[in-house]
Amino acid sequence: MNSISAGDCTIHFNKVCYTSINQHINNNNYSKIFILVDENTHQFCLPNFLKLLETDITIEIIEIESGEINKTIDTCVGVWNTLSELGADRKSLLINIGGGVITDLGGFVACTFKRGISYINVPTTLLSMVDASVGGKTGVDLGHLKNQIGVISNPDLVLIDTQYLSTLPQNQMRSGLAEMLKHGLISSEEYWNKFQDLSALNAEDLDLLIHESVEIKKHVVEIDPFENGLRKTLNFGHTLGHAIETHFLSDPKKNTLLHGEAIIIGMILAAYISSELVGFPMETTLKIKDFFIDYYGKVDIDKNDRKPIMDLMKYDKKNNYGNINFVLLEAIGKPKIDCLVDEKIIIDAFEFYAS
Repeated sequence: MNSISAGDCTIHFNKVCYTSINQHINNNNYSKIFILVDENTHQFCLPNFLKLLETDITIEIIEIESGEINKTIDTCVGVWNTLSELGADRKSLLINIGGGVITDLGGFVACTFKRGISYINVPTTLLSMVDASVGGKTGVDLGHLKNQIGVISNPDLVLIDTQYLSTLPQNQMRSGLAEMLKHGLISSEEYWNKFQDLSALNAEDLDLLIHESVEIKKHVVEIDPFENGLRKTLNFGHTLGHAIETHFLSDPKKNTLLHGEAIIIGMILAAYISSELVGFPMETTLKIKDFFIDYYGKVDIDKNDRKPIMDLMKYDKKNNYGNINFVLLEAIGKPKIDCLVDEKIIIDAFEFYAS
């Protein structure tokens, strides 16, 4: 698969990853290399990565605990302190090996340590490959509120080696697939249709779909790097999806939802709202609902959950001037941004999901 140039960052795939990073390290006079991992990528991904890294530069490994609950400023403080204790300077390189928590947090750590050091992302989950790999969004959560603190700044390189996907459980693969399905709905009916028979997809098909998903996001981000317009379309399903994810994360009585699992619900709700407000065909909304629930199952969202979920939407990053802004669909591949939605229609959407 061809490498993809995304602004001042290049995204490489599979075998080309290691040729590229070795050449990059050889061409830059780094003082030290630091690798950020969690306990999972330390065990399952780091040994293979180190085996293919060709350098005499000192390498230090920094491990943090996995999970969205650890995507916090406190974790950053721990990593900043460790970097300082291990002698990191402005000529150091930070390599982030992991899912979206590692690449988001590691990128933010790199951008802020000594006012910025070089970093490279090695996404190891499907979600991070097709979502966090493109666009330079870095940051951490503020309490249970997702991605409230951060900056937009590209890594030097992104290395997507799909072999790492073999280390993932099925629920993590499904979570990543949700973002790819979103890319289809907002950008291309042709791409969306490629997912209609998921059982027929093999590893080679998935590689090509990942590459196409990265291309889709790269195209959007190039046009609108700072989310002033078109880039907002990437938030389809996320206004309610993020609120649902946060609600389930913050309520100790509920099972935590993975990001993609919450976004699937958010997309069903957004499709219904699109049918009610901007003319998206209800027949297509019903097909989307059936397709998603057949593959992901249905989550029990009690009527008592709805108000706290809707209250959480006020923290969505797309909001401005006190308005909660939705991304809706006029047709597959034709999103509409900055849509205001009445609370009653949102409640109706929850009823539609539950029915």
